[in-house]
Amino acid sequence: MGLLQVTDRGLHCAAGNFHIDPWKTVERALITHAHADHARGGSKRYLCAAPGVSVLRERLGRETSIEGISYGERRVMDGVTVSFHPAGHLLGAAQIRVEHRGEVWVVSGDYKTQPDPTCATFEPVKCDTFVTESTFGLPIYRWPEPAAVIRELHEWWSTNQQAGRTSIVFAYSLGKAQRILAQLDGSVGPILVHPAIAAMLPHYGAEGVRFPPTDNAAKDNLRATAGRALVIAPPAADDSALVRAAGEVSTAFASGWMAVRGTRRWRAADRGFVMSDHADWAGLNDAITATGAGRVLVTHGYTKPLVRWLRERGLEADELATQFVGEREDRE
Repeated sequence: MGLLQVTDRGLHCAAGNFHIDPWKTVERALITHAHADHARGGSKRYLCAAPGVSVLRERLGRETSIEGISYGERRVMDGVTVSFHPAGHLLGAAQIRVEHRGEVWVVSGDYKTQPDPTCATFEPVKCDTFVTESTFGLPIYRWPEPAAVIRELHEWWSTNQQAGRTSIVFAYSLGKAQRILAQLDGSVGPILVHPAIAAMLPHYGAEGVRFPPTDNAAKDNLRATAGRALVIAPPAADDSALVRAAGEVSTAFASGWMAVRGTRRWRAADRGFVMSDHADWAGLNDAITATGAGRVLVTHGYTKPLVRWLRERGLEADELATQFVGEREDRE
């Protein structure tokens, strides 16, 4: 396969003696971002982009050996040059550029091309081989403008207030929740966040991300703000004491899957907001084109349709089997 090979421990660079987002313990792990399907504990040493160090340490444990380097900074490992570049997925998310003897690969991890006030914007990196995700690798997935989605969310919140209902938005506890929160207007009403989300906010704040005032979504706070508050919670909390304590509620999911009507009905949500931290069909194609890569390896998601499409465009494209899963309705 070339410079990088899939092994039983993950994507491995033998020349540089390191793994990228390994799914088993290794000596030296380079991590694209802190989501659990890409960042697993137990390895001896970790290297990531500097803005993501504290989030990764929150996820893997405070005693974990983690080093961060600035975006664009080059590091040589046994003759292989590596660098981290913004992926636009969440705080500290990176594409990893690997260069050896004139051959350049870029492993994108998860990425999106839409703007996000909570992380650095996706940066195309020229390469020979590009490893891309394909979580939403079908033409039906096309994201609306983020500002329009936030306007819809504010309108829904205000409508619920008029009806005396608490608004609950379910969003991943790392990345999506902070992206929504950073764009909320705190003057509309009180904002409560689930403890799993609250735990991440100081790490974002340390990197200069600003949020409106919030309080924890504890039972007392939920009861005191019933009918007025907007609550942000992870999807796993959709049938929990948190929801029951809020009284009369209206629920919504924020996800790329909400672009498909049947998904919202399956989750029994009152509302779906189309917002993803992954690239849509247009974003995937734009990103791939911008790399100038002649070879594209497609992983996690709708791999076959994207591979077929890329081949029709004259690119060398193949599936790359990994354990990465991308965005799912039941994650986080």
